[in-house]
Amino acid sequence: MPVRLERWTAEEMRPRLDEVIGVYADAMGYPRGLATARRATFAEHTERSDYLAVAALEGPALVGIGYGYRSAPGQWWHEQVRRAAERIDTAAMIWLSDAFEIAELHVVPTWQGQGIGRSLLADLLSRSTHERVLLSTPEGPTRAWSLYRSVGFVDVLRHHHFPGDGRPFAILGLERPGHNHLRPGDPHA
Repeated sequence: MPVRLERWTAEEMRPRLDEVIGVYADAMGYPRGLATARRATFAEHTERSDYLAVAALEGPALVGIGYGYRSAPGQWWHEQVRRAAERIDTAAMIWLSDAFEIAELHVVPTWQGQGIGRSLLADLLSRSTHERVLLSTPEGPTRAWSLYRSVGFVDVLRHHHFPGDGRPFAILGLERPGHNHLRPGDPHA
């Protein structure tokens, strides 16, 4: 059975948060207990302005998830990046204005390398109306890193450490002056 994409509303996402957490834990290599502790955060994300979500399913099984929302002052990730930008590179502050934050984009490891992440990303980019898109990803040569670079994401901040995770992360951004870089159905998606 082929993988299909479904756009989920906040109301459709909430009852499936345990599955979303499972995909997140597997893709990020986090212990399930640590990932489960983030369930309330994921639920809170569904309440944010301009929330968009897309799921990749094989039959009823969730094999990938992507979601985001308007990045705004007072939100944990936004504040972490703002403080780092103020300390390290004040020019990076412009990225935080009118930005769509891709909070989570994950594919179960056994399903990676099949274009699912690219399709999830393309769907989110095609629906976001914000001038900029931001995300964070672990530093290093990963499939995610290659995907983001291939779409045109550039460095905003590098080697950032979020509290609670010892790995360095890159904050990447994509400027979107009135067009989308990928569209669902794109043969390269």
